[in-house]
Amino acid sequence: MEKFILINKARSRIKVFEPFEDTSKPSPNIDAMMISYGCVYKRSSKPVMKGSRVETIEAARKEYAELLKEGWKKTSIFRSYF
Repeated sequence: MEKFILINKARSRIKVFEPFEDTSKPSPNIDAMMISYGCVYKRSSKPVMKGSRVETIEAARKEYAELLKEGWKKTSIFRSYF
């Protein structure tokens, strides 16, 4: 599974969807996604991340689909920062 970065229409907010590994278990497996969210003040600078949360893969997929319907787009502009 790979990391996805979405940016809103106004290019002012981003969300990062990435696999979350539970390292507290003896054999870590990926059964959740970490969703980080933040603000973009200048395109040429690093985004300011406001927080993150862990969701099930199904809930993350649902949120991802809803954001795409709202007009958010997949981007790779900020990939070097994460």
